[in-house]
Amino acid sequence: MEITILGKPFLVPDRNSVLRAFQFISPETVPYGRFCWNQECQYCRVSCQLPDEDAPRTILSCKFMVSEGMSITDLSPELRGCLRAKLGPIASTASSKTQGTNGSGIASHE
Repeated sequence: MEITILGKPFLVPDRNSVLRAFQFISPETVPYGRFCWNQECQYCRVSCQLPDEDAPRTILSCKFMVSEGMSITDLSPELRGCLRAKLGPIASTASSKTQGTNGSGIASHE
């Protein structure tokens, strides 16, 4: 299925978490990231826009399943680093949400 990450399209396997899809895209780097894979570290936090929703939402990519047409609109600094080679220059663009965050690089909705 196709998803978009920071405006760049990728084909990923269905029935997997978003974090597992990131690992499929970049198997050389994502496994070495500081991800706990069990929702505790928060390093995998991303903002995503689903085709049937009006506004982006913040999710943990280790918990949320990938869906057709999903658009990842922002990545945590850890994921930006891991996906840098696949995303190119757009990965190094500083996010407007990185200031005033909970440490994951994406503002929390607490």
